[in-house]
Amino acid sequence: MSLILTNIYLEPAQRKALQARAKRNRTSLSVEARKAIEAYNAGISVDELRLLDEATRKASQEFDEMIAVLDARAARSSACNRSCWSSSAISPS
Repeated sequence: MSLILTNIYLEPAQRKALQARAKRNRTSLSVEARKAIEAYNAGISVDELRLLDEATRKASQEFDEMIAVLDARAARSSACNRSCWSSSAISPS
């Protein structure tokens, strides 16, 4: 991919947000700006991105809650199995 040097004016908050995003993603401000432009050109609106972000965060939270429930049930099951086997004359093979 060939790139063309282009100067753009950003508001300080825009630049700061792009720099923070680049740092989190271990990329550059230019890469993050190109990604934003690609999303815009693809017709993805800011509102759609907000909705997607909100849904992703909610799903992640729900998965974390489900994992916690499953971990707790697995721990109870293991404890029950240990106590059942220790009190029985038959031991697991």
